[in-house]
Amino acid sequence: MMKYPKEYLDEIKTRLKVSNVVSKYVQLKKRGKEFVGLSPFKNEKTPSFTVNDEKGFFHCFSTSEHGNIFDFLIKTQNLKFGEAVKTLALQAGMRPYTFSKADEEREQALKDYTSLYSEYVNFYHNELLNNPETKSSLDYLKNRKLTLETIKNFKLGYVKKNSNIFENLKKNFNEKILKECGIFYFDEKKNIFVDRFRDRIIFPINSISGSPIAIGGRIMQKNSFFAKYINSPETQFFKKGNNLYNIDRARKLSNKINQIFLVEGYMDVISLNNRGIENCVANLGTALTERQIVILNQFFNEIVICFDGDESGYKAAVRAAENSIKELKPEKQISFLFLPDNEDPDTFISKNGKDKFLNYYETNKILIHEFLFDNLKKQSNSSPTSLAILEKKLRFISNTIKDQYIKKYVLDFFLGKIFELTPNLSKGKQFTIKHVASLSATKQIYNETISITKEQLQEFSIFYLIINNFNFFKKNVSTLNDLKFITDDGEKVFSELLKLLNSEDEINSNMLPIDSDMLNKINKFASVKHISKNIQRDENKLEEIFNEMKKDLKNLFIEKRISQLESKFSENMDENTFNEIKELKKLQNNN
Repeated sequence: MMKYPKEYLDEIKTRLKVSNVVSKYVQLKKRGKEFVGLSPFKNEKTPSFTVNDEKGFFHCFSTSEHGNIFDFLIKTQNLKFGEAVKTLALQAGMRPYTFSKADEEREQALKDYTSLYSEYVNFYHNELLNNPETKSSLDYLKNRKLTLETIKNFKLGYVKKNSNIFENLKKNFNEKILKECGIFYFDEKKNIFVDRFRDRIIFPINSISGSPIAIGGRIMQKNSFFAKYINSPETQFFKKGNNLYNIDRARKLSNKINQIFLVEGYMDVISLNNRGIENCVANLGTALTERQIVILNQFFNEIVICFDGDESGYKAAVRAAENSIKELKPEKQISFLFLPDNEDPDTFISKNGKDKFLNYYETNKILIHEFLFDNLKKQSNSSPTSLAILEKKLRFISNTIKDQYIKKYVLDFFLGKIFELTPNLSKGKQFTIKHVASLSATKQIYNETISITKEQLQEFSIFYLIINNFNFFKKNVSTLNDLKFITDDGEKVFSELLKLLNSEDEINSNMLPIDSDMLNKINKFASVKHISKNIQRDENKLEEIFNEMKKDLKNLFIEKRISQLESKFSENMDENTFNEIKELKKLQNNN
């Protein structure tokens, strides 16, 4: 049997929290450092099943079942080991391992690559700490208020101008990997390999699993004509947009800390760590990428983007916001923190300390959708043309969001803000339900949304449309005949609304056959509030939107029914069940 390389399996385990894998099959609750739930191995009323992300395992006290994420899928889903690996690799965003000759060669190349980098990093770290010739470099770091412990934790080093490490490395590594690793470049005039990071302090850049894969280098001299910072060039094992500085250390904190600070530079990360804020990472000299946000979302519920407090830092933040909002999810939050002018996290925390930094964060952070709106609003005025351009830009931004429900909430927030800038549009409002902004400026909306299913969200929107356009639906009650609601509450509300619509009585808001709790949910979570307000006098548009929402609800109904039938079919391979699944999938494709 072919064996998966240890590095490949370790990478999967590193990228995935045990709780995230298990929670797809077991309802978990946080209890201290662990999660608990009912055992998937036996029927029980008292939870005996625990998950520990920090240690990377699950344990069932009632059955003594124990293991990692691979073991969990094997034992609960009846998968073979290879199937479990493929499933989890896909979940981790990794390519499948095919055991081809190319795969084997790549694995060996990766081992050689990380071994070379480890030897390089260890050599220059030791040089910095122990070589008298590098004392000025060590003093420089200490003058930046870095402790010796911090310097050791990050394995900082210093590359002397005249180093002989290439000759040493040549004894253990072939010329091909020495050329491709990015640490050296070939000087054609002198016909020699030159250390790219000579006369620089070096910052090892590790993979998410903790292996060194690249180097950042900083020159110490002021007013040098050389670039202040340089990075290793990209290789087959290092892509700047797929990695983050300090992610290997920071991810281990996600079991006890919900947020992560994303900063711009190595020294920002190190200074924050030096002052006790270890939950921080840095992008690697490029614009923030979607992939980097995906990585952080795997481990943390809130990403706080904290760039320098100058014009370039603000522009970088705008680009970061436009890229990262695409990955916004109901249970996740992305905020921005802008430091005072000409401050960066390094200088700010060095002057003010940990507590003042955290207090500043609590009082000055701004949610991503608010930041994007405020930024674009600055570029607009109250003229119809300017507002039209503003709306167009905001619609474009919201349409980039991958999660369809967050997309609707953010768009509703944007349109609501524009609505506030044009108060005259509010005249002629027909109904009495109070308008509540669907995405508030607090974390609460995210937490609340977690408990609402996508089926409920769709049903709430249809109810909102009906409630606020009773006259239209009373005239066109037949359009409601083929509606199928998924939830029991949805069926109940719809049944009562139909009775009211079919009655001969005059209808007003006091007659709504809906309890206050349900009415509040409809008002809060419906995604069509602003749209509804602006189409009330255009019945064609109203009908168009309603038909679209009917179609969406129908698709959800089919999707849920298919899921139920597939679960049934897996237990009992009944031909009728199979045929129903086949017909529903055909209907799904045509809908």
